[in-house]
Amino acid sequence: MQKVLIANRGEIACRIMRTCQARGWKTVAVYSEADQMMPFVEMADEAICIGPTPVAKSYLNQEAILDAAKRVQADALHPGYGFLSENASFAKRVQEAGLLWIGPEPVVIRLMGDKVTARATMLEAGVPIVPGTGELASLEEACQAAKEIGYPVMVKASAGGGGIGMQVCQDEAALRQAYATIQAKARAYFGDASVYIEKWISPSRHVEVQIVADTGGKVLHLFERDCSVQRRNQKVIEESLAPSLSRELRKRMHESAVAAAQAVRYTGVGTVEFLVGPDESFYFLEMNTRLQVEHPVTEMITGLDLVAIQCDLARGETLSFGQEDILPQGHAIEYRIYAEDPVTFYPSPGTITAFEAPTGEGIRVDAGVKAGTMVSPYYDPLLAKCIVSGSNREEVLAKSREVLQAFKVEGIKTNLPLLRQLVQAPAFVVGQYDTQVLSQIKLG
Repeated sequence: MQKVLIANRGEIACRIMRTCQARGWKTVAVYSEADQMMPFVEMADEAICIGPTPVAKSYLNQEAILDAAKRVQADALHPGYGFLSENASFAKRVQEAGLLWIGPEPVVIRLMGDKVTARATMLEAGVPIVPGTGELASLEEACQAAKEIGYPVMVKASAGGGGIGMQVCQDEAALRQAYATIQAKARAYFGDASVYIEKWISPSRHVEVQIVADTGGKVLHLFERDCSVQRRNQKVIEESLAPSLSRELRKRMHESAVAAAQAVRYTGVGTVEFLVGPDESFYFLEMNTRLQVEHPVTEMITGLDLVAIQCDLARGETLSFGQEDILPQGHAIEYRIYAEDPVTFYPSPGTITAFEAPTGEGIRVDAGVKAGTMVSPYYDPLLAKCIVSGSNREEVLAKSREVLQAFKVEGIKTNLPLLRQLVQAPAFVVGQYDTQVLSQIKLG
């Protein structure tokens, strides 16, 4: 492998390039007209414009991306996260074009991409799932199912992901109002209007297990991450190890994640997401067949490079270490810095006039912007990820307060004020929080 095309943008494109360039591989960036001056374009060895600003005409344009790969004679394609990273048809086309797809096999992506099918597969594998339904044929069927399951319930897009295409319904009136809305959103975002229902479990925590698997059938877990700090069902803070979990619960979740990967003959790097109830019950949510936004948290406590492992596994290499060789070292917390109003969470596009990230031992910043960068309203507002690590959680929290206070972004609004307040919130400080923790924080 000598040349890798990264079919993504922003911080994750930069992150992938760092590993590739460290290994001596040439990197190719593809970009939209709006992203011509972005740091990831400058960082790449080669860069090709693939279309106008809208994602449908650029980062989701399969023909343009494959044509770019052909023109530069790329050997491999890394999809990052989001966009086409979990599109089985695209993965297959990449392979048919003679390129190495840095991800799991298309058949596995397709199997896990349909949440209804994924639930059935996990149930057969003995992995606990949230009480719910299969694909629903009508609103009336949804109402009947919800009555049997018991309110509140969540309506979810079968092909959904990333917190998009889901809504909690407290009663039948809310369900009747939400059903068509979620269908329309599912059709618009995923090209598939099918929906299903799951029991809404609250209070709950969102905990995921990182797994790696090779073509020889070896599947290992790299411990868990707590991703419960969320807004609009999307993550804001992730940490590892997850606080306030018993040793027995961790063990059961790790074993279930490995069983889930084995059940679908997974290969590569992936994540199994669980919902944890107040009584230490846990349920399968979904499997992410790609690199996660929050992968640096795991890297910081294991010393592993997950992008490098992804590339090695995609090339057919086997894992050179066993489960007993991996021990968690200390603690790490990742803070996602968004270009958004910290109160309303509305995006805040504009030009960044100052961007100063702290440096030092135990501080890692994966950024996709710099001073002078124009933040577009057309894409995800994630600017950077600040990962703080240390020997224990108390040390990391103390360091986090200093780091977040020193982090400087000017010219646009960011969620930094919210993050600064969150790391002092009592529930977060003691590590006993759930997915509603952000709703309890008031700025000012």
